[in-house]
Amino acid sequence: YKGMLTSEQLGEYFLDLQAQLECTENRIALARRKFNDATRNYNTYIRKFPALITANIFGFDQKAYFEAAEGSETAPVVEF
Repeated sequence: YKGMLTSEQLGEYFLDLQAQLECTENRIALARRKFNDATRNYNTYIRKFPALITANIFGFDQKAYFEAAEGSETAPVVEF
């Protein structure tokens, strides 16, 4: 069977997939941290004088931090 992959090739593909998933998870975590840092900076900025005056005049409110949905901290089960 010419088109079939060997178990060694499948193992390499699986390890590559695991590395890609780990990289994706790290990028998501970094984006969450950056978002929450920017949100904290914004919320702090609009509470300080003189930005406080402008924020009150134009109705700039504090923004919410990113919070993952309940249960999302558990990775889904993937079966091969």
